[in-house]
Amino acid sequence: MPELPEVEVVRRGLAPYVTNRRFAGVEVIEPRSVRRHSAGATDLAHGLAGRHVRAVSRRGKYLWMVLDDDRALVVHLGMSGQLLLPEPRSTDEKHLRVRIELEGADRHLHFVDQRMFGGMHIDELTDDDAGGRIPLSVGHIARDPLDPHFDDGAFVRGVRARSSGIKRCLLDQSLVSGIGNIYADEALWRARLHYDVPGRRLTAPRVRELLSHVRAVMDEALAQGGTSFDSLYVNVNGESGWFDRSLHAYGREGEPCDRCGRPLVREHFMNRSSYRCPSCQRRPRGAV
Repeated sequence: MPELPEVEVVRRGLAPYVTNRRFAGVEVIEPRSVRRHSAGATDLAHGLAGRHVRAVSRRGKYLWMVLDDDRALVVHLGMSGQLLLPEPRSTDEKHLRVRIELEGADRHLHFVDQRMFGGMHIDELTDDDAGGRIPLSVGHIARDPLDPHFDDGAFVRGVRARSSGIKRCLLDQSLVSGIGNIYADEALWRARLHYDVPGRRLTAPRVRELLSHVRAVMDEALAQGGTSFDSLYVNVNGESGWFDRSLHAYGREGEPCDRCGRPLVREHFMNRSSYRCPSCQRRPRGAV
């Protein structure tokens, strides 16, 4: 599933094309892709037609286009969702779900989704805690580490109040958003922390150090267009990111650790996998 860097790459590519443009026409090809819009596909298409886009925003893994009627078109990419900007004549996307015509643009906006876990919906905007505007459906999502209003102190206190393992803390979207399996493993490798060390056993400086690693790995991933293991994650021009070439832990089972040379291991974690170095990231005593 795309994480913060991948969604931010899409947002940055999308914003110059759609901001201050009008949705001239909307075609919902697959109603299941707008299932989160409770009023249905026809209502979504009619509600978007003629609307101007004021901005493209993001929080964690969610992005949205702010509309001129104080609402937003919210998009979640799920596991395989793509927002593409092909030429208007392009109709060859096999899994095209929603087509949006942009007035005065040489590109159309296509929502493509092979596995159908992503989707679009229109939502009302509400004030957030910093005077900004956010869709109601995203309000429960915590700020992400690259958000200028992210509260480092609150994050540190939140981690240190928990008995759950530190990776569970990083994946908890009510504590911090945008971090998924890939970047959690990478940050923990850099911090030399085992994923199961309880948050309450970490000192405040240690949590801050981990947070700095989270930000560093995400900044590096952004600079390289995100992480693409297959063709399902691409930017708005259909291009893959190349941060997978810089990964130190995730997906490298059996390969030598870039620090100590010991083979990396893959372990089951929350119905997924966790990658670590058994030497640099030793299992904490008493952990499950």
